[in-house]
Amino acid sequence: MKMDEFFARMKALLGEDYDRFLETVDKPAYKAIRVNTLKMQPEELIPLLSFAGEQVPFAEDGYYVSVEKLGKHPLHHAGAFYVQEPSAMSAVTALGVEPGDKVLDLCAAPGGKSTQIASRLSGTGLLWANEIVRPRAHILLSNIERMGVKNAVVSNMSPDVLCPRLEGFFDKILVDAPCSGEGMFRKDKEAIFEWSVEHSLACAERQKAILDSAALALRPDGVMVYSTCTFSRDENEGVIEHFLLKHPEFELIDTGCRFGEPALGKARRVYPFNGGEGHFFAKLRKKKGKSYRGGMYVHQEPDRDARAAIDRFIADILRNPNFRHLEVINDRILSYPNIELLPDMEGMNILRAGVKLGDFKKGRIEPHHNLATSLTPYEFKRRLIMNWDDELCARYISGEELELDFWIEGWAVATVNGITLGLGKAVNGRFKNKYPKGLRTLAWKD
Repeated sequence: MKMDEFFARMKALLGEDYDRFLETVDKPAYKAIRVNTLKMQPEELIPLLSFAGEQVPFAEDGYYVSVEKLGKHPLHHAGAFYVQEPSAMSAVTALGVEPGDKVLDLCAAPGGKSTQIASRLSGTGLLWANEIVRPRAHILLSNIERMGVKNAVVSNMSPDVLCPRLEGFFDKILVDAPCSGEGMFRKDKEAIFEWSVEHSLACAERQKAILDSAALALRPDGVMVYSTCTFSRDENEGVIEHFLLKHPEFELIDTGCRFGEPALGKARRVYPFNGGEGHFFAKLRKKKGKSYRGGMYVHQEPDRDARAAIDRFIADILRNPNFRHLEVINDRILSYPNIELLPDMEGMNILRAGVKLGDFKKGRIEPHHNLATSLTPYEFKRRLIMNWDDELCARYISGEELELDFWIEGWAVATVNGITLGLGKAVNGRFKNKYPKGLRTLAWKD
């Protein structure tokens, strides 16, 4: 039986710790959230969440939670937190992102690690989040948008195409490689029946190819973290050992983390008995190589009439508009906060770079949801102020048109507990709901 084979491999891997692992098999999976510090600080958010418990050991902004299905919570809608398996936070912690870094998340969907990187960048530097599977790339973009990330490029490209184009460009790279997912078996009890040694070995070959591509895109003296959510030695230590033999320009360095168990001397493993479902991560430094020699992005200002229309539109909605480097591409209005860091993107499959402010439609401008998510409430002239547990908030998230007990007129932002949630248009005492239909849900219940 497959299960017997899996547990035999785990016993060989764990040795004297195997009994500790067996004790966790039938226990509930760990659940956690990570506070999005682009929107709120932990001391602001955690008191609002009755289900939030102790801090996880894997990231300073992560907290265990006692309930499931938090996607309907209004503060989740607003991007105040991301629901994330606790040990999945460890790889970004090991990456050591600093403000100003140019960071590539090569296998980024659904976006947990990308948005964690964005929090560490705090609006500086550049986050490039890539996903090869197009439907998953759109989920990634939705999460980047929800979490209010301004300084990101989201692409849908194969690593072996993307990385040569950006050779030597990035300071830091995360390769959270697709894997056999053995660390997710407690979350998905059926997944173990789909497991096989052959699948694990096939994953390892794919992981080696992805890591080879990623190596190209890292600058000299840059660092790269390779991670998986599986226990397989073939997909973890085996991939790193193969990579180091093939790439003598890299060296394995200490992760700087002390949670979990040691692997390869300087890498780390996390098991359920360490407080997370399962993760492996190793940190690599590029000792030498080529620096980026490609071109940088050439900004094209909108024509005079388009710019005047955009300026009027922004001035009507915002208090002190400060958008630099605006562009109009196929009637989409985009803003690039850190344009000086953008490489040439000609011919690349980019889903979005920067923030989408709105669209030109039949002689007018329709604001985009991203305009709301990327700003604070205080930047808008008109606001609908709500708390997460208000009935009004539940009605807004479900897409209802609302009655207003105060007088405002025009485009306004709906807010929840001091952060932006979405847009609406106030007309004659009614608030016409512009929350995207694909995001609408019924009220959340604890």
